[in-house]
Amino acid sequence: MEIVILDGYTLNPGDLSWDKLEELGKVTVYDRTALNQVVERARSAGVILTNKVPINKEVLEKLPELHYIGVLATGYNMIDVDYAKEKRIVVSNVPGYSTASVVQMTFALLLELCHRVQRHSDAVMSGKWSASSDFCFWDYPLTELADKKMGIIGFGDIGQKVADVASVFGMEILGHSRTETDQTHRKNFRWTNLEELLEQSDIVSIHCPLTSQTAGLINNRTLEKMKRTAFLLNTSRGPIVREEDLAAALNEGKIAGAALDVLSTEPPPLNNPLFMAKNCLITPHVAWATKEARLRLMESVVSNLSAYLDGNPKNVINK
Repeated sequence: MEIVILDGYTLNPGDLSWDKLEELGKVTVYDRTALNQVVERARSAGVILTNKVPINKEVLEKLPELHYIGVLATGYNMIDVDYAKEKRIVVSNVPGYSTASVVQMTFALLLELCHRVQRHSDAVMSGKWSASSDFCFWDYPLTELADKKMGIIGFGDIGQKVADVASVFGMEILGHSRTETDQTHRKNFRWTNLEELLEQSDIVSIHCPLTSQTAGLINNRTLEKMKRTAFLLNTSRGPIVREEDLAAALNEGKIAGAALDVLSTEPPPLNNPLFMAKNCLITPHVAWATKEARLRLMESVVSNLSAYLDGNPKNVINK
C-alpha cells in the first residue's frame, strides 16, 4: 500500500520518526505540496496524509486509488468530506493531541501582555536598568490576574482546561458556548450570553471552532462592547477575528491589547493591519507545535491508519 504525506515538515521537521508509519506501507514524504501538485504526487496512493494541503472535489475525482485520508490535525475544513464520503473515502482526524500545549500557549500570551517579560528583559540588556536612578523600573503597565474576569468563548476541552488554569490564578470565569454543559463543580463560573461576556470580561479568550456562525465573530460591533482595559486572546482560528476591525480597536484604544497565535491568512501578507497595531502580540501558529504534542499527533496518526487497515476505523469525520 502506498502512503503519501503531502506536507510532513510541520509535524516532523526532523526531530521525530516516520518508522511506525513505514511499518504500514510504502511511505513517501513531501515537506510541502502545492494544490496543483497533489494529483501528480498522489495518483497511485491508497492513503493520503495531509495537514493544510486542500483535498477538494476536483482533486478527489482524479485519485481513483485513494480510499483513506488522514488529517494531521484536528481541523479538517481543507477536505471536501461530503464528496469523500460519496466516493467511499474514509477521512479521519486527530482530536485532543494539542490541548495541553494550546492551554499553555494561551497563558504564555496572556502573561506576556500582563508583564511584557521579553521587552523588559531587552531593556535590561540594553543598559536601561543599569542607568536607572531607582532599584526597579517598568516601561509598561503591569497587570495582576487575581480577581479578574476571564470570558471564554467556546467551552470544549481546551476552553475548560483554560478555565482550570484561570481558576488557579484566582480569576472568575464567564463561559459562552453552543452547548452549556454541567459546570456545577466550578465555584467561580457562570454561563453568559456573548454580549454579557464581552461587556464584563477583563480577558476574552477564543476557543471555539471556525464555522459559518463564528467567522467574523470578533468585529467592530463586538469589540465596541469590550472594556477599554480588556485583553483579547485568539489561539483558535484566525478568521474568527476581523483583523482590520481589531487593528482599529487597538489603535483607537477601544481595548488595551491583543495576543494571537492565528491569523486569517497563513503565512500572512506583510500588509496585515495587525502588524502596525498598538499593543498587539502575534506568534506564528505554534500553540500546537511543542515536541510533546507533535509526538502525540504522530502516534495518533499511525493508530488511526492502523485501526482503519484492521477494519475498525476510528476518529472518522465523514461517517
